[in-house]
Amino acid sequence: MFSLLVKLILVISLFVNSVAILHEDRFLARIGWTSKRSGYNTEPTIKNKIIDLISATRTLLRIPLMVINSVIIVYLVILG
Repeated sequence: MFSLLVKLILVISLFVNSVAILHEDRFLARIGWTSKRSGYNTEPTIKNKIIDLISATRTLLRIPLMVINSVIIVYLVILG
């Protein structure tokens, strides 16, 4: 049970890390997923919600991800 929980935390951490490293100018702008929209009254489409989620993840989880990654690295070094 504990092993399953640790693996689940590792998978979630890897997913959040992959979302956090997406660069808006290099990758997201190439496919048209930038947060620079014209006006405030844009439609709340699924695409806009995903773009906002990516932007919020990069902004709000930067410091907690550093701490979580450090804890995971220490855990994996000690317990393998």
